[in-house]
Amino acid sequence: MKQLNETQAETSHKSLPPSASHHTHRGMASRWAAIAGILAIGLLYLALPSHLILGPNWLLLVIEAVFLIPLSIFILTERGPSYQTIRVLILILLGIITLALAIGIALLIITLQTNTHGITLLRSAALLWSFNILVFALWYWEIDGGGPLKRHLAGHQAADFMFPQQVNGNDTGWVPHFLDYLFLAFTGATALSPADTYPLTRLAKALMMIEAILSMTMIVLLAARAVNILG
Repeated sequence: MKQLNETQAETSHKSLPPSASHHTHRGMASRWAAIAGILAIGLLYLALPSHLILGPNWLLLVIEAVFLIPLSIFILTERGPSYQTIRVLILILLGIITLALAIGIALLIITLQTNTHGITLLRSAALLWSFNILVFALWYWEIDGGGPLKRHLAGHQAADFMFPQQVNGNDTGWVPHFLDYLFLAFTGATALSPADTYPLTRLAKALMMIEAILSMTMIVLLAARAVNILG
């Protein structure tokens, strides 16, 4: 099984041809849910208190719009930038979003001692915790098997993650959607471990470790500060 999974992972990461036809994209998992997830992150950032962000609270939404416009054009018309260009843009955007998350958590830690308002603290932690889940759901969606198109071309075989439906080679033709990766991220942030889906590559394991560390940091800090305020 291990050798089979490694072979599938290597196959799924092979480079795509420079262009893909309209027929190639038929039956591929929709990107619109992932785009909605990106926009939801922008709205969460908009709702964060001013002491947890750098710059105006609408900045992240504007940055997202700049990156998502060419992606939306590509999805609707299948014209414009190549698939490789779109993927690079998405990974850059995810890097920016992840940086915003890291800055928010760092500022939460820095301002923790001066924050004596329990409701504000709880709201901030809940927003950042939701932010964390959406960010890593998007990372899992994008890195698994080299992205949605590569997964589609590889027949959705297990690559970076193995879902239960893929254990026997995915002979039913099951297709993982963004919600599946959102559930994976949710279980990683709550249970701090995978539930029914297992990371197979070092990159997937590293991302799950980072998500769990960030989630655990927020939970521990929130609990400790709450006890301090109540005491």
